Amino acid sequence: MTADAAKAPPTKSPKTRAVTAAVRRAQRRKAEEELDLVRWTPEEVVDKQLLPYKSVRNLKEKCYRREVHHHRDGGRITFTPEDIRLENERGGVVPIAA
Repeated sequence: MTADAAKAPPTKSPKTRAVTAAVRRAQRRKAEEELDLVRWTPEEVVDKQLLPYKSVRNLKEKCYRREVHHHRDGGRITFTPEDIRLENERGGVVPIAA
């Protein structure tokens, strides 16, 4: 065996690459679908800094006054990815065109 042959990485066939790409796409789709089922508590939202609130109490008070998009699952405040997206969109500032 020559030194060049030992250094060359093994190549994958086009069929193997296509199957690998299909598997990655399926995994990505599944992860996106599962993300829609995630619910965060106000504590998690503040810890992960998903919304611009520094305290859990402040975030909960905004929810009680219905000033923030959220869900009331069984009387508990939770946030879905869609709630976070809506809140971030609502709080966005549009630049003035020059």
